[in-house]
Amino acid sequence: MLVTSALPYANGPIHLGHLVEYIQTDIWVRFQRMRGREALYICADDTHGTAIMMRANREGVSETELIERMRGEHLRDFQGFGVEFDHYGSTHAEENRELCADVWKRLREKGLVVEREVTQLFDPVTQVFLADRFVKGKCPKCGTPDQYGDNCEKCGAAYAATDLIEPKSVYSGAAPEVRSAPHYFIRIEDMRPFLESWTQGGEHLQPEIANYLKGHFLAEPLRDWDVSRPAPYFGFEIPDAPGHFFYVWFDAPLGYFASTWQWCKKNGASLDDYIRSSDTEIYHFIGKDITYFHTLFWPAMLEASGLTTPTRVQVHGFLTVNGEKMSKSRGTFVKAETYLKHLDPAYLRYYYASKLTDKVDDIDLNLEEFQAKVNSDLVGKVVNLASRTARLTPRLSASYPEDEGLFAAGVQAGAGIAEAYAKCDYARAMRLIMALADRANEYVDRKEPWKLKKQPEREAELRDVCTVVLNLYRQIAIYLGPVLPGLAKQSAELLGGPLDAWSLAESPITDVPLAPFSHLMQRVDPKKVEQMILDSREPESETQAAAAPEVASEQPSREPFAPEITIDDLGKIDLRVARVVRAEHVPEAKKLLKLTVDLGGPDTRTIFAGIKAAYEPEKLEGRLIVVVANLAPRKMKFGLSEGMVLCAGEGEKDLYVLSPDSGAKPGQRLR
Repeated sequence: MLVTSALPYANGPIHLGHLVEYIQTDIWVRFQRMRGREALYICADDTHGTAIMMRANREGVSETELIERMRGEHLRDFQGFGVEFDHYGSTHAEENRELCADVWKRLREKGLVVEREVTQLFDPVTQVFLADRFVKGKCPKCGTPDQYGDNCEKCGAAYAATDLIEPKSVYSGAAPEVRSAPHYFIRIEDMRPFLESWTQGGEHLQPEIANYLKGHFLAEPLRDWDVSRPAPYFGFEIPDAPGHFFYVWFDAPLGYFASTWQWCKKNGASLDDYIRSSDTEIYHFIGKDITYFHTLFWPAMLEASGLTTPTRVQVHGFLTVNGEKMSKSRGTFVKAETYLKHLDPAYLRYYYASKLTDKVDDIDLNLEEFQAKVNSDLVGKVVNLASRTARLTPRLSASYPEDEGLFAAGVQAGAGIAEAYAKCDYARAMRLIMALADRANEYVDRKEPWKLKKQPEREAELRDVCTVVLNLYRQIAIYLGPVLPGLAKQSAELLGGPLDAWSLAESPITDVPLAPFSHLMQRVDPKKVEQMILDSREPESETQAAAAPEVASEQPSREPFAPEITIDDLGKIDLRVARVVRAEHVPEAKKLLKLTVDLGGPDTRTIFAGIKAAYEPEKLEGRLIVVVANLAPRKMKFGLSEGMVLCAGEGEKDLYVLSPDSGAKPGQRLR
């Protein structure tokens, strides 16, 4: 297996949003290795483009100095979170230059390259042509503001940067000028038969991705792929076109193979065994924002140049924090470096695993749930098994005692857990593992080994109980090994043997001495979470502050206040904190979402809220909101609505659900 994560851009730090993908991939690779598969995990920094050139110029360093420094920072952060690559390279490597030239020659020979004049946006202040990702404006399809020049995060449309409405350069803020320059293109439409077969075959892509490509791109002629940029540009010059450079989306994916080549050179292996062999399976893990490139352009390039096409492209969604986009002003745009100063990386690895499924859904880092889940699952259920028993006996029993079938049940559950890991449905794997932990804790509660410790005559019984519990704990630690390699290593030291193979969970251990017990994991400290957020907050920049009056003057006038009320009127309204347990579309309704909310009591309530245009249901689930709890129920044709959700905004699409700060509890009244 050759496994890759998308290449992080060398222009910025690693943050918690990036880590969704790298943790997801690292878990999958570790699982495959535990099952005996040979999995090579490769990544690299994406180093080319105008942004690197501009930043190096601002900092007064060369591009190579900048990308080398960023590479060191990226590796530091990945290592801090236990993400272990077999090789981490750079797209600015001679191996990549050579691969680009070879693939380019093959595409030329296939007659897939054409040249034509291109109208492109040009920054009149910085004097550079603007890559798509460095122009922002309104989406030409749906009108959503602040979208990049290649695709819309809101509606998923792909378009040219010149199609943006009211575009602005991200470098200078200036309105770009339209200029023409010759560009080179790859005719992707010529590869349609292959692409239709590859994307719709059912094995290479998730169903929703295959359907997305079929409905958005394959339903019409495929656009030619622009693979060049004119000077000035930091990258590889095209061998037969002086003054023209490979666009980053040409050389970046080839960086997967260039980094593999570097690993092969260090380890005496053949590159052909990985990129020109039917015996190697290639797996790419990516975010949904780069689906277009990895599922159309990339396989087309590989097929046309005689290289191995991907076995699977696994796509994940975006990360939100507390139900919203990560924000520097709110402190929820958390850098990996900042997180590591305050919290154990194992917390985040487990939380992400508990949320990631085989779907392309976004996941939300709800900081309150994050604390509760880690404290409950990892500390309260898993680590608790070892801490309640390992101190009570120095050695395990000579033979495995009667355990009411618990260990055998754990062996049987291993097949389902393995299947979930293999499909990238980590959330299901974590649920199955925690079910084993629940049953083990029930056994501890019944046997009460702490009481047996006080009765010397029952020492043998105590040892048997501890032997059962510690074997159940060991089984769980093995199953959690891909997610929590640090815990597996600590547990191996405690129990006197490795926990690095899946098959080890099938047989209990006996008659081994236990190492002195030391704490395996601490509870999440809410103060440290709060400090992490405070340290991540960035003040409004001078540029933003200067622009504020102009922006404010363009906003619609404030809605007039309602008639004055008294304190007695206000006292009649019971505003309560609620957690959205489930959110779903109402098929017959144009504006409504059906929310099932928890108000802190034994029962839930149903509320129909007119926020369908502003929120996708999955963005609301798990979120704390504020509701009018004593509003008389209203009978609607869709069902009974038992409250009202508080929102702010100007219209249907610009509504913002009000949320209390982290720490509020369902059922609390607003005062």
